[in-house]
Amino acid sequence: MKAKLPKTTRVPIYRDSGFHLVDIPTMKQAFADELQYPRDPNLYIYGRYRNPNVVAAEDLIMDIEGSQWSVIAQSGLAAIDIALSIFQKQDQNDMWLFFSEIYGGTNQFIDNVLVRRRGINAVRFNPTGNDYSIEDFEQALILHKPTVVFFEAVSNPMLITIDAEAFISVAKKHGAKVIVDNTFASPYLWKPLGSGANIVIHSVTKYLAGHGNISGGVLSGNDPELLKLALEYRKLVGHMMSPDDAARLCDQLKTFELRFERHCRNAFILASYLTSHPAVEKVLYPGLESHPTHNNAFKLFNGKGFGAIITIDLAGKTNKIKADRCNQLIGYLSDSIPLVPTLGDTETILMPIEPVWGDKFPFPGMIRFSIGIENSDKLLKTLSNALNSLQ
Repeated sequence: MKAKLPKTTRVPIYRDSGFHLVDIPTMKQAFADELQYPRDPNLYIYGRYRNPNVVAAEDLIMDIEGSQWSVIAQSGLAAIDIALSIFQKQDQNDMWLFFSEIYGGTNQFIDNVLVRRRGINAVRFNPTGNDYSIEDFEQALILHKPTVVFFEAVSNPMLITIDAEAFISVAKKHGAKVIVDNTFASPYLWKPLGSGANIVIHSVTKYLAGHGNISGGVLSGNDPELLKLALEYRKLVGHMMSPDDAARLCDQLKTFELRFERHCRNAFILASYLTSHPAVEKVLYPGLESHPTHNNAFKLFNGKGFGAIITIDLAGKTNKIKADRCNQLIGYLSDSIPLVPTLGDTETILMPIEPVWGDKFPFPGMIRFSIGIENSDKLLKTLSNALNSLQ
């Protein structure tokens, strides 16, 4: 007699590579339903196809996102690959339009995979000054007639926040499918599907998981036909998250909204403080009225918050002085606010801009801070002491 398992709010971890199918009719049903959302625990087939822990995490994200479906992958770029694969056809005349201010890894994927290996025609749409022009966007749609438009609501590292709902509306008017990478804003601030986007993507690695110990990505949507294409591609390419990571993700998702609210609050406090410090020449944060796209951010996010990323430019009469001060500050902070090449962690971390974006943003005194959920007074004191130490 099997022991009765105690009730739990957690799904047991299923590390199985293959699942027990009790008979031939069940096996036939399992294979017939493999590109649909699994609800019957007897119809799991193979770990690369689906896993109960991954499905549990997808259910939680669907609830957060307000979507009809979510498909988790083992990284943010894997989720981007799945999303873009959905719209790839043999028609070599198709054009895809990508906003230029998107994640560097996505830009590399466009050039080295989509264009060079798969033959996709891609065009970049650039901002005009410190913002994107919707008039120029519509002209680009008329000129290039793209079938797919891809953008991020908040750019990295200059934090350009676009009037995203208006851009989606114009793209849809011209017949384009819209994919939004909403990692920086997160579902806490904005839900693109409700504004008409076809697919929304997140790097789960960042705020949804939020603890710096899981790699993952997710794409969500409402169209069941897109779901079938996404599940098929994930199965065939092998973009599946591990059951252990999915189980941990389930726990971390339960605190997502609490964490992101604190991220935003801390970031606003720190950004406001940094604007008055003499060692700081410029503070880029969409929550500040001084940011070029503050009005877009306030409109899009309904004043609920402005994200958790702050980019500063240190004061200095020459680039040499700025570079020296940047090195000094990073060295001073190394034990409390370390240099870590990611964002969205519970702890505040930083990245210098020039070593990563030097060809595009050659600003030696510029640093991007990903603000965590620590005590804000402690963060203020840490940053104040570090900035006061600069020579």
